Amino acid sequence: MNQTKQSKYRWTICSLLFFATTINYLDRQVLSLTWKDFISPEFHWTNNDYGNITALFSIFYAVSMLLAGRFVDWMDTKKGFLWAIGIWSVGAVLHAFCGIATSGIITGNWFVGFEGAKHAIEQVNDVALIINVSVTLFIFARFVLAVGEAGNFPAAIKATAEYFPKKDRALATSIFNAGATIGALAAPITIPVIAKYYGWEMSFIIIGALGFVWMGFWVFYYKKPEHNPKVNAQELAYINQDDKIEEVVGEPLVQEKMSFAKAFSYKQTWAFVFGKFMTDGVWWFYLFWMPAYLSEVYNIKSSDTEGQLAIFILYAITLLSIFGGWLPTFFVDKKKMNPYEGRMRAMLIFAFFPLLALLTQPLGHISYWIPVIIIGIAGAAHQSWSANIFSTIGDSFPKSAIATITGIGGLAGGIGATIINKSSGLLFDYSAQTQMKFMGFQGIEAGYFIIFSFCAIAYLIAWAVMKALVPKMAVIKL
Repeated sequence: MNQTKQSKYRWTICSLLFFATTINYLDRQVLSLTWKDFISPEFHWTNNDYGNITALFSIFYAVSMLLAGRFVDWMDTKKGFLWAIGIWSVGAVLHAFCGIATSGIITGNWFVGFEGAKHAIEQVNDVALIINVSVTLFIFARFVLAVGEAGNFPAAIKATAEYFPKKDRALATSIFNAGATIGALAAPITIPVIAKYYGWEMSFIIIGALGFVWMGFWVFYYKKPEHNPKVNAQELAYINQDDKIEEVVGEPLVQEKMSFAKAFSYKQTWAFVFGKFMTDGVWWFYLFWMPAYLSEVYNIKSSDTEGQLAIFILYAITLLSIFGGWLPTFFVDKKKMNPYEGRMRAMLIFAFFPLLALLTQPLGHISYWIPVIIIGIAGAAHQSWSANIFSTIGDSFPKSAIATITGIGGLAGGIGATIINKSSGLLFDYSAQTQMKFMGFQGIEAGYFIIFSFCAIAYLIAWAVMKALVPKMAVIKL
């Protein structure tokens, strides 16, 4: 008997991508939630030291994104994703052993446990040496983490293009991209608790191990839709509806690989690159610096219930980003726009919400909950923007080039994140030490106001340049 009801296996794949992204952001968040209250007292780090680590992680991630896109296109989705999450899980766990390695390098005593390493480091009087060695070791661990994590989005975007038609890709992307929010949401209520009761080292080990669990599910659940027995003919026809349209209008279905030189010859690539460069760093700033912001400006620690609740609420608000995947579908289905036109209309709407960040410091004196809510809304706008900017690739490029273009954009986004993280660390230390005054704010609050101001306007600038480069939908024909 022929099946008449369409299967829905594509949503199983979407759920796997969601959990991979959740783990990705959990692993990324462990350091930001432990450095200020647990790691810094042990290794004597300053804001600038942490800024160096996060900035270098960003550049490692950026360069790795460029290579990861090509790697995923070469290895293909299944194997590429397995390699990516395997490497980043190893990198996550490596952080836990930086204390032992610091003790070993400085004192020569390698065969100690976590507590033994702490006691050994306490006996060392050379603070500069402790800082230099520990920061270097954490940078190495972040390097391994970055190399692996760079594969997440190229592989996830490629899998989405394989399992969803163009009109649904922003919705699917917003769903799996919500894993970033869930990871950030789960982090403050789990990681500081683990660090407080079992040591900061165990927080890296326990969270890092989740990636190895996910790999088992991916091995058994992922197959190309045309080779997957769980995908029936009706669902396969739905997935491939764009291919059918291209066949009708006489456009060949090209599957050849795209070189970097060829990729950079298209305005669509440059539009994606600029959009990522301007906005990725904003999200990374929110992700890496909000626990420190609450601690330094409001004296609310990530290990306190109050701090955990604040971070939890902040990232809970960003779950509103699911709406970001629905809006372009509404414009396409109800307003009869083409996918690119509907996506750009949605992105313009999302670009206005981050302007609220301009009010973060002016209203923060009323209650710290106002900055928490504002940054939550700005974060939701970013995630909505992010889901759609990723989907602009599938609007223009063939499936065989999607991971490559994603990687190029990831490089640009990582460079932007490197600049904002390094600048933030330097600015916060300088503003605190000199009690700098700016726009009515003094000290570190002045520093945060400057960064929040950039975060507020970045999206409108990005949208204007993207629209100027690619004013209307144009499909790349290789």
